[in-house]
Amino acid sequence: MIQVLAGDITKVTADAIVNAANSSLMGGGGVDGAIHRAGGPEILAECRKIVAQQGGCKTGEAVTTTAGLLPAKYVIHTVGPVWNGGQKQEAEKLRSCYINSLKQAVEHHCRSIAFPGISTGIYGYPKNEAASVAVNAVKDFLAQHSLIEEIYFVCFDPGYEQCIRHELDQ
Repeated sequence: MIQVLAGDITKVTADAIVNAANSSLMGGGGVDGAIHRAGGPEILAECRKIVAQQGGCKTGEAVTTTAGLLPAKYVIHTVGPVWNGGQKQEAEKLRSCYINSLKQAVEHHCRSIAFPGISTGIYGYPKNEAASVAVNAVKDFLAQHSLIEEIYFVCFDPGYEQCIRHELDQ
C-alpha cells in the first residue's frame, strides 16, 4: 500500500501527484517548478482560476487542478511550512498538508497518490522530522479511509529517501 520511489515525481503514474507549492500557486523552484514545466500551461491556468476565487492557498491547505501533460489525473497543490526551528507549529502545519492532500484525493475519487518531500527543500524542514510527520499522517489517514489503495513517497533526495524508509520500518 505504501511504497518508496527514488526519482522524479513528474514521471510517476498515479491518480494524483502532490505539488509542494507556494501560496501564490504560480509555480516556483524545486518540485513546484518541475511540475509546472512538465505539466504544461493548463496547470497554471487552473491555478490562476483558484487564486481569482480564493486568493491563493494557505499553509497546510490543499487545492486540486488538472495534471496537464503529466502521467496523472490531478495535481494536488499544498503549501508546506517554512522551518523556523520548530517553534511555530511547523509539525502541525506539515501534517495538515498531508491530511488535506489525502482528503482532496478522496474527494476526487483517487486510488493512488504520490507525495514529494514537502517543505524539505528550500523551506528547510529537517528531513528526518519531515519524514516522521509524513509517514505518521499517512498511516493515521489510512486507518480511517479505504479508498486510497496506493501511496508513493517519491524521493528526489537520497537522504530523504533514507529517512522515509526508516520511518516506515518503525
